[in-house]
Amino acid sequence: SYHTWYRVGSRYEQPGKTGLAHFFEHMMFNETKHLAYGEFDARMEAAGAETNAATWIDWTYYYESLPSEELPLAIELEADRMANLVVRKKQVESEREVVLNERRMAVEDDVRGAADELLHSMAFGRTHPHGWPTIGWMEDIEGYRVSDCRAFYKTWYAPNNATVIIVGDFDRDETLGRLRKAYGRQRASDLPKTPKPRRRRRRGGGRTIPWPTPSEKLLVAWHAPAEGHPDQAVVEVIHDLLLGGRSARLRRKLVEEQQVASRLRGSVGGLQHGGLFDIWVDMRPGFGADLALQEIERELRRLAEQRVSAPELNKVKARAELFALSAVETMGEKAYQVGYGETVVGDPAHLFVRLEQLARVTSKDVQRIARGMFREDRRSMVRVASPETLEREASR
Repeated sequence: SYHTWYRVGSRYEQPGKTGLAHFFEHMMFNETKHLAYGEFDARMEAAGAETNAATWIDWTYYYESLPSEELPLAIELEADRMANLVVRKKQVESEREVVLNERRMAVEDDVRGAADELLHSMAFGRTHPHGWPTIGWMEDIEGYRVSDCRAFYKTWYAPNNATVIIVGDFDRDETLGRLRKAYGRQRASDLPKTPKPRRRRRRGGGRTIPWPTPSEKLLVAWHAPAEGHPDQAVVEVIHDLLLGGRSARLRRKLVEEQQVASRLRGSVGGLQHGGLFDIWVDMRPGFGADLALQEIERELRRLAEQRVSAPELNKVKARAELFALSAVETMGEKAYQVGYGETVVGDPAHLFVRLEQLARVTSKDVQRIARGMFREDRRSMVRVASPETLEREASR
């Protein structure tokens, strides 16, 4: 598995130029000075490789999973597109249409995407680096100039802004020699200083999205600690207490006992400078999202007021540890964890540090975080309801 992680994501962008990091996730599969359009994919496919890429707030990465004898090909082609990508009007216009359509499907036509986008802009502010969507605002994507794209590529795609991770069956010395030959003569970028985003924690309040849906939905989130902070391990434990399995507190209450919700999901947004802990609830038809919010608030108060029992805490910690270890089963997963840790936390062994942090979580920690984190002034909330439901409410 061959991963190339770049220290650039949507938080490195500027207002008016949002989405460029994600845009280049697409652009990087275009032609280079040495490869025609489509040749990168064709050569990788012929070698039996699986390729893909992803972008988020703190990072962009590209990967190839391929037979070990084809490792020289991955080194050659990744080094080539790092330095020699062709960025002209033709390529920009072609990918612009692709990304605009992707945004329409992922946000305009997807209820979760629309709710996520609104929630982040409420929680951080539309002009905060964490407040704009990774895919970019529609008007910004429509306004990209070729010069914007060239400047972005020249700034962020350079060997001094990247980490290469290789996992598998290869000769270390031979591979290091190939890497030096492929990347050693490339220019280093004069990387701009990227100041830590200001703590612009806003009281997001609540908003409602009208959507043609048979059942209401709720997305609620609170500001969470930064990736690598010991308190994030506590938040992960709280996530598992509430949502981790069928016996988790919220899932048991809302889905099994009260049967007012059909599905619950949650995430602990690990970001370099602090993210969001969110809960998404799909209500059953006929039940309002307010019922879910009441139960969520009740369980959070319970965590703040009552200590979690040792058996329940140990069960949750064991499940969290198992989940973490299951994230390094394949070569690709191992490469991902090393790349993520190095890029976001500055520690390629971050997963093992997290396991140690999880092991140290106590019921006092859970109570402390529940009291300090889940306050109303740290909360943002989006409700989704049908236009008919909102009309009935307005006429009361």
